Amino acid sequence: MTAQQQDEPVHIDDYIAPAPRISVQAFCASVATATTARAAAEDRRLAKAHLSVHMGGIAAAIDAYHKAPTPNVIIIETEPGNDFLAGLDELASVCDPGTRVVMLGNASDVAPYRELVRRGVNDYVVGPVKVLDIVRSICSLFSASEAVSVGRLIAVCGAKGGVGASTIAHNVAWTIAQDLGLDSVVIDLDLAFGTAGLDYNQDPVQGIANAVFSPERPDTAYMDRLLAKCGDHLSLLAAPATLDQVYDFGADAFDAIFDTMRMTTSCIVLDVPHQWTAWTKRALVGADDILIVAEPDLANMRNTKNMMSLLKTSRPNDRPPLYCLNQVGMPKRPEIEVKEFAKTIESQPIATIPFDCRLFGEAANNGQMISEVSARHRTTRTFLQIAQRLTGRPDLAEQRESLLSPILRKLQGNRDAKRKAAG
Repeated sequence: MTAQQQDEPVHIDDYIAPAPRISVQAFCASVATATTARAAAEDRRLAKAHLSVHMGGIAAAIDAYHKAPTPNVIIIETEPGNDFLAGLDELASVCDPGTRVVMLGNASDVAPYRELVRRGVNDYVVGPVKVLDIVRSICSLFSASEAVSVGRLIAVCGAKGGVGASTIAHNVAWTIAQDLGLDSVVIDLDLAFGTAGLDYNQDPVQGIANAVFSPERPDTAYMDRLLAKCGDHLSLLAAPATLDQVYDFGADAFDAIFDTMRMTTSCIVLDVPHQWTAWTKRALVGADDILIVAEPDLANMRNTKNMMSLLKTSRPNDRPPLYCLNQVGMPKRPEIEVKEFAKTIESQPIATIPFDCRLFGEAANNGQMISEVSARHRTTRTFLQIAQRLTGRPDLAEQRESLLSPILRKLQGNRDAKRKAAG
C-alpha cells in the first residue's frame, strides 16, 4: 500500500474560491484576450457569474455605460499607446457606486500601480492573460474583499458499486478533521442507502433530506441544526437511509446546501453514490477536488477511464481527478496489475489500499474509523496521505516539527558547544 505522486502536489495557495452570482462585462482590445475571456466564462468557478465579452476596450466601455447601468465587475484591456489613465477618469464618471474594475495591461504600461488604485482599479493583471488569470482575478474580488470563508469541496465517488468509496470518504474526512485540524463536514448523498451514520456510530433524526426538501433556502443557522457532531472538528449531514419516498432530484437541487456549507466550513466531503444523474454529475464537476475509488478489475478500469475523461473535459482549468485502488490483493480473485491499470488510465493512483477484511470489518461493525481500530496500521497512514493530497495541507505534527526545528537545532548546537568547551 503506497501513496504515489501524480502530477504536481496541490498547495493551499492554488485554491480559487468560486464567484457568487454576479454580472461581469469584459471590454477587450484584442481578439486573443476576448477568446481567453470567453473560455474563462465556461470555468466551473464562474458558473453563477454572467460574463459577457465585448470588443473596443475602454472607449467602448465608456460609450456603453453612458446609456446603461454598470455590472458588478468591469474588465478593461488596455491598448498600447493610449492614455488609459485619462480613460479611467472618464469611466469613473459613468460607473455606478460599488462597481469593481479589473485592468488587463501589458508590459508597455508605465502608470504606477498607486495611480490605478487611486482611480478605483481593484486588480491589475499583466498580459498576455490566461484563462485562470481572469478566473482568479474575478473570484478573488469577492472571496478576499468580503472576508467570506469559502470551504473546499471534495467529492468521493466509486467507479463501480461496492468498491468501498463511502468507507474511504468517511475515513479521509475523519483524517482531515482529526489529523489536519480542519473543520469538516461529511455530506452523505446516498439518501436511500447511505452508511455514514453507521460508520460514525450516529443516529441523527435530521440530515440532508431535511435540507434538500426544505421549501426555504437553507441558511447557516438551519444547516447547523441538522449537523450531527462526530468529533471536535467533524460533523455529519446524514442520509435518512429509508425507502419511504423516492429521491429524484433536479440538477441544481443541492447547490444551495453546498453554498451554505462553504460559508462556515473549511472542508466539505461529499459521499457521492455510484449513479449517473444530472445532480451527481453536477456535484462532481462542481467540486474543487475529486477522488474516484476503484477496484483492480476490468469494469472498474473502464468506468474510471470514462469518468476521468469526462471530468477532465468538463473541468479544463482544474487539475485532473485523482483516483485510488481499493481492496487490492483479495485472495483467489484475478486482478489487473496496478501498473497495467495505471497505463490504461494514463496516470498513477494516489494510493493502493490492500484487502483486509478483518480490519475493515471490525471498524464497520463497531461504528469506528480505521485509525480508531488501529492507529499505527499502514492503512491509517495511507488515509493521511490521501487527505494531504486532497487538501494540500501537511500533517499538524509535521507542521509543529518544522516550526520547532530551527529552535531545536540551535539548542542542540549550544549543547554541543558546551560539551566541547568542557572537554
